[in-house]
Amino acid sequence: MASLKIFGPFAELLSFQDASNKGPLQDEELTIHKAYGILVDGSIIKSIALYESLVADYPSIELIELPKSCTVIPGMIDCHTHICFGGTRARDFAMRNAGKTYLEIAKEGGGIWDTVKQTRSATEQELVDLTIKRATVLLQRGITTIEVKSGYGLSVSEELKMLKAIAKANKKTAAELIPTCLAAHIKPKDFLGDHAQYLNVIAHELLPEIVSQKLSKRLDVFVEEEAFSQEVVHPYFAAAKMMGFNLTVHADQFHTGGSVVAVEHQAQSADHLEASGPEEIQLLAGSEVVAVALPGASIGLGVRFTPARQLLDAGCSLAIASDWNPGSAPMGDLMAQASILATYEKLSNAEVIAGVTYRAAHALGITDQGRLSSGYQADFNVYDTGDHREITYQQGQLRPIMVIKGGEVVFSAV
Repeated sequence: MASLKIFGPFAELLSFQDASNKGPLQDEELTIHKAYGILVDGSIIKSIALYESLVADYPSIELIELPKSCTVIPGMIDCHTHICFGGTRARDFAMRNAGKTYLEIAKEGGGIWDTVKQTRSATEQELVDLTIKRATVLLQRGITTIEVKSGYGLSVSEELKMLKAIAKANKKTAAELIPTCLAAHIKPKDFLGDHAQYLNVIAHELLPEIVSQKLSKRLDVFVEEEAFSQEVVHPYFAAAKMMGFNLTVHADQFHTGGSVVAVEHQAQSADHLEASGPEEIQLLAGSEVVAVALPGASIGLGVRFTPARQLLDAGCSLAIASDWNPGSAPMGDLMAQASILATYEKLSNAEVIAGVTYRAAHALGITDQGRLSSGYQADFNVYDTGDHREITYQQGQLRPIMVIKGGEVVFSAV
């Protein structure tokens, strides 16, 4: 009994217990539990039920009492970030807003390579500290699980440094960090061979070390004209799958092709998709690949949003992530971005919250997060409102007053 506790009562509890993984989700389909509480056993949800019934059934356990006007939703999951990096790209942002193109900025010393140089210059401990700092910001906004990519090292030693920094940061933050190897971000300028040769080095020298040191189980690649073509990615992904990596793809950001790679290799997700058209949408809809919209990149670059409405209507599973990175998506505010995406793409509140909770968990292959249900991790956010619609209505400005991760209060403004 010592590990049991009850949180509540809540004016509204959104559990998403039986909500579908794919396709549209209308607000009318949501089950909104009134005057409910959450019974937690250690780090796991034991049950959700009427608060008064829980208190009556468990009269001697710890109560975490909250104002009766509160709303609770599952802890949010940011399934695509780059928060392990050194330096800044404020110069790029100013140049882009002044009319410079991506290629012009890169020629003048900006772009991804600029962040690579700054990240390589940072020590491992500096990257640990920076990652913890950014993870803490996200945690206080209700992001209880955060995917974190490497990809600014772009050599065997520097990618290992990044992944080790993410692993160390994970032990020092209450948020859960999910590491992803993005050594295939771009071909580094200091690599003398071609793209295929670079991926061959990464596959044979870096990936075995990642497996040996248990630094990541996930692999990402940027399929794009300025990065890696479909052709060179195939043998790289094949080698990665043989080593047991789960796959994801930076797909269809500026040109199509990446979504084809994602479907062919049965990736967990295809992320970006701003350039996806009807063919790509139907291809994704016919697969189990989760489509991940990154509205922060659209806002940062001033380009079209992921066709989220079309993807959902076609039957896709749609997750929404922040893409927090120093170049194209420096905001890092998941709910603000998701709410803005909803305005332009006409997404229901249910679709938005699903996209940052259980559907985002699905994009990472996580099966015990993103819903409030028996057996799931006790990760949830409490908001000072009796109406869940205020969360998206206030476009990210309504912050949680309490964040619970693994049954423990990790942030409280109460």
